[in-house]
Amino acid sequence: MNKPILHDPLEALLVAPNARHSDSPVADRRRADVEMARVLKTAPLQLASDPSNGAIAHWKHGALHDVVEPMTDHVIMTYPTGVQRLERRTGKSVAIGTARSGVVTIIPAGSSARWDIPGFVDVIQLYLPHTALERIAREANAPAPGDLLERTGHPDPVVSGLLMSAADVLEGNATLDLLFRQQLTDLLATRILAEHTGVPTTFEPIMGGLSPHALRRAVERLRSDSDTDVSLAALASDAGLSRFHFCRAFKESTGLSPHAWLRQQRLDQAMNMLRDTDASIASVAAQLGYASQTAFTAAFKKLTGETPSDWRRRLR
Repeated sequence: MNKPILHDPLEALLVAPNARHSDSPVADRRRADVEMARVLKTAPLQLASDPSNGAIAHWKHGALHDVVEPMTDHVIMTYPTGVQRLERRTGKSVAIGTARSGVVTIIPAGSSARWDIPGFVDVIQLYLPHTALERIAREANAPAPGDLLERTGHPDPVVSGLLMSAADVLEGNATLDLLFRQQLTDLLATRILAEHTGVPTTFEPIMGGLSPHALRRAVERLRSDSDTDVSLAALASDAGLSRFHFCRAFKESTGLSPHAWLRQQRLDQAMNMLRDTDASIASVAAQLGYASQTAFTAAFKKLTGETPSDWRRRLR
């Protein structure tokens, strides 16, 4: 992943800097999900969002020949499957690239261009508020972010991999899924600031974990019942840290991200209930906050390789 990657030979980034962004007032810009639904002429297969962290959407759509109007958020996208030609036009400037695994396309907030895509595309999109970039930069004591660079099929396996994990990891558990999306947004914002702005941001390495008291408070909150706020904001506030510093310090202390730690803790709870009680699978799923028995079974099998029923049978 750290090896240099050659740019797509089809990628011809000829967009002039002063032609990138629209002068349209922010109030006239459309929400990204609304504009994407208009131009793609379909509904997303999956959409998850919360106000401060933007949204993640998975689309499969056909040919596109239309102007994408200015949007309120930055749109960062990657392509899980397939290969497809991409062409973006802004005035007389043209950017050409290829949609394929390992590349990203970035539409900065407020920009507008005509897109011509001749056929089917499988795409995952992040709608990232500029305020999220500003917060990450502020918490990391880095300069305020400048404009994002337009990218068309640009190699970046790190951002691509993070975005694809967004579609893979959502488990039908509201608490776990929200915490995962918050972590993912922060990771993506950090990478985008470092690699996709006119003035790349350098982040100093974070040394040291949480204090024993702060770690104990974080673990208590994560182990609490499903009605307790386990958002990154709440966890970081308890520790007296920013979200940016809390996530790094928590992983330094535990070896796991907050989401991975909570997922493992829920798995341990599930195993204890399956082994030590006669509670039904549906009851275990509900007590652990899963939307359905199907969602719980899929999440359990992903971590253990067995369904809850098979695991219980083998232990008894």
